[in-house]
Amino acid sequence: MRSRWRAAYVAVGSNLDQPQRRLLEAFERLAGLRETRLELRSPLYLTRPMGPQDQPDFVNAVAGVLTRLGPRELLEELLAVERAMGRDRQERWGPRIIDLDLVWMTGEPVDEPGLTLPHPGVSERNFVLYPLCDIAPTLLIPGHGRVVDLKARVSGEGISVLKIHP
Repeated sequence: MRSRWRAAYVAVGSNLDQPQRRLLEAFERLAGLRETRLELRSPLYLTRPMGPQDQPDFVNAVAGVLTRLGPRELLEELLAVERAMGRDRQERWGPRIIDLDLVWMTGEPVDEPGLTLPHPGVSERNFVLYPLCDIAPTLLIPGHGRVVDLKARVSGEGISVLKIHP
């Protein structure tokens, strides 16, 4: 028996090696995941780093997918994409070639080693909430509220839509 399709939201970020191109590559890879369809892509945003400020600005976005994978399976697929794109997980909040975070997946909250849904800090991060609001403003994040309301509570300082030039 096949499992049902569930919506999931993936925050995508990069600040190394032509970050805009890395995000577009990540979207392509998300579209190719098994039992998963890329349905929505937010605009790209230019954002200040959350951690150490002595690094390049980030390019961030959010992808909306439909998947038949469970939360742990989807997370493993996202980590495999990161590895394939050259991600080296060493410095927390440091520069990165790609970062794929599973923000929320319809269903029940999850709290197990290595996987917490909704993603911790989702309600405080403008670089997640602004693009997420572009594709799912009425999405309810359990324990936090609707995305549009969460976005209204965070500052827009240090974030802007990235103008894409052909």
